[in-house]
Amino acid sequence: MNLLLLFPLDNNIFSVYFVSIIIGFIIGSIPFGFIIARIKKIDIRTTGSKNIGFTNVLRTLGIWYAVPVLILDMAKGFLPVFFASELTLMPVLVGFGSVLGHIFTPWLGFKGGKGVATTIGVMLALAPKALAISILMFLIILLFFSYVSLASLCFTMSLPISILFIYPSHKLLLISAVIIAILVIIRHKDNIIRLIKKTESKTSFIKILKSN
Repeated sequence: MNLLLLFPLDNNIFSVYFVSIIIGFIIGSIPFGFIIARIKKIDIRTTGSKNIGFTNVLRTLGIWYAVPVLILDMAKGFLPVFFASELTLMPVLVGFGSVLGHIFTPWLGFKGGKGVATTIGVMLALAPKALAISILMFLIILLFFSYVSLASLCFTMSLPISILFIYPSHKLLLISAVIIAILVIIRHKDNIIRLIKKTESKTSFIKILKSN
């Protein structure tokens, strides 16, 4: 299947880049956290941290609602990248578009999630070895400090470094990872301020599991 036929642009290379990002953006923009919270008639944007991602859904609605959000947010990063080549699209740019769509979903006024779960899905398809190292970083930070936001920041910042050493020839992948890291850091600006002031909420997954 050639999706470029839907976008008959003159420059074929530009067409590949453009369509890859757009397809990724459209799929990534599906706000699963918002949709699943609406099942409970809750606008997740008005509760807790007001974020539509896994952590806020977990704190607000519990594990049974949060896990589907996590899986779906990862899937909308992984699946389009995994099938990109079959659709004559560029996997790296499809993945980049997916993360952009999640962060800037047009269905919620371009105010989406923070992009971490979708980034995990994208990197699972593109750079699994680098992802494994960054996930380990995430778990270590979370274990020692119990701040999901701090762990997420360390995870995202470690990705470009891991990619640089493991996939040194993949320049576009590295550039995409750097831009994603910058965007995720920007989306965590309020968390960073709270971390500095030591007012950031800690997350005890054991307590949450017991409460469910």
